[in-house]
Amino acid sequence: MRARDLAVPLPTVSRSTRVVEAARILAQQDLPGLVVVDDSGRPLTVLAGTDVLAMAVPRYCINDPALARVVDEAAADVFAHQLGDATVAQALPERYRELPVVDDDATALEIAALMARSRTPLVAVVDDSGALVGGITLDALLERVLAP
Repeated sequence: MRARDLAVPLPTVSRSTRVVEAARILAQQDLPGLVVVDDSGRPLTVLAGTDVLAMAVPRYCINDPALARVVDEAAADVFAHQLGDATVAQALPERYRELPVVDDDATALEIAALMARSRTPLVAVVDDSGALVGGITLDALLERVLAP
C-alpha cells in the first residue's frame, strides 16, 4: 500500500487565511488539521486543530486550567469568537514542525513513522514535482493498516 493509494483530496489554506475560516473547514469536514500551502500550492506545514485551539483559548486558561472553571458558561461557550481577523500565520507555532510530507510512493510504515515522529495526525502527499496530491489522516491510515 503506497501513499498514492491512501491520499485523498483535502482542503488547503495559506498563511494569510483567517483562522476562523480554517476552524470552520476543520469542523465542517471533521479533519485533524489542514495543509498550509505557499502561493504555488506546495506544502509548507500542517496547521493542527490544536494550534487553532491554542490561539482561541485565553492564555490565562492555558497557563492555569483552574481559571477556565471560573469563567461563566455563556462566555465559555463563545471563546472562539475572539479570533477575529487573526491569520493562519499567527496560529502556527513559532518554529514549524518537521514538514509532514511524503512522496506518493511512500509505504504505510513510512507514513506512520513520520506521523509519530512529527506528532502530526495529517500528512501531505506530493508527486515527483513536489505538487500536492492530497493528504492522509491518522484515522484513514489506521483504518487501512488495521483492516483484516
